[in-house]
Amino acid sequence: MIERAKAGEDVTIAYIGGSITQGAGGKPINTKCYSYISYQKFCELFSPCGGKNIHYVKAGVGGTPSEFGMVRYDRDVRMNGEIEPDLVIIEFAVNDEGDETKGVCFESLVMKVLQAENKPAVLLNFAVFMNDWNLQDRLQPIGERYELPMVSVKDAVSPQFEKNNVITKRQYFYDIYHPTNDGHKIMGDCIGYLFEQVDKEEMAKDDITLEKEPVYGTQFKDIVCFDRKDYEKFAEITTNGFEETDKALQAAEMNMDLQAKPQFTNNWYKSQNSNGEFCMKISCRNLVVIMKDSGEPDFGKADFFVDGKLVRTEDPLANGWNHCNPRVLIDETEEKEHEIRITMHPGDEEKKFTILGFGVTK
Repeated sequence: MIERAKAGEDVTIAYIGGSITQGAGGKPINTKCYSYISYQKFCELFSPCGGKNIHYVKAGVGGTPSEFGMVRYDRDVRMNGEIEPDLVIIEFAVNDEGDETKGVCFESLVMKVLQAENKPAVLLNFAVFMNDWNLQDRLQPIGERYELPMVSVKDAVSPQFEKNNVITKRQYFYDIYHPTNDGHKIMGDCIGYLFEQVDKEEMAKDDITLEKEPVYGTQFKDIVCFDRKDYEKFAEITTNGFEETDKALQAAEMNMDLQAKPQFTNNWYKSQNSNGEFCMKISCRNLVVIMKDSGEPDFGKADFFVDGKLVRTEDPLANGWNHCNPRVLIDETEEKEHEIRITMHPGDEEKKFTILGFGVTK
């Protein structure tokens, strides 16, 4: 990719992750985030025309894990096939505590990117919280298995915090989770340093191979997202009370935008004082539902049934704020027909609930 960029060819760098990739803590959020800083560094190092041939995609959504990232990758990064990135930088090391599969979704996202026809490069980026915590120990083996470049911001900054050699925690962190402008600058510089080191190395004779035993699993690697606007390609749905559309949605600043973009505007919403039973027939191996978490007390719990069996009860108030929350409903090795039923939990029949969309593998 670097050689192509030096030759003036068009290349695209894409970033996907949580709120740090979104730019939280950086002011302004679109130019002081680590992603734009490292993108600028790539342009400075390798573009013969001032960066005009280097294109930029930023797709961070706050408070969401790779479980959500793998569902929305085709939509938010590839723009449903309009963009085929040449380098994808993945940052979920501080968000994947919310990944219920404990690594399978992250590895599936990595494989989803790597298996593309244009063979993009993948770089794993491990951010860190103020308490020096991240999930690098879980995710690093994936990078090692597929021989991917990795940048550990934790390894770079946490040891020196004790001695305050370069920067203090108060200077680095905007709050307990997100970097300040200085913190974002350091993150961007770490990735830029990797770019420089890669450029100095000789080109490897052989590419990596994807024919390896997964570390955790990759069964979601072919996942496809659908919602209210295109569900007919995938499933038969009867809404039964989930006819409305929720407008109060989580939003995120994408790419160079300063205006936050609402997530999953084509959703299924059950308002108060209406009965609700969402029914879906679908043929699949895996199914992930994206539900809306909320901080509004008039939202209630919902029961999720697969083929007549209760598989989970979800409380949208559990996390206390409005954001997208993915949950696995089906995880099987063979495709078959399933019936999904979503109803309000006993006692919450009159409360609200929003189904944002689904991710499915065939």
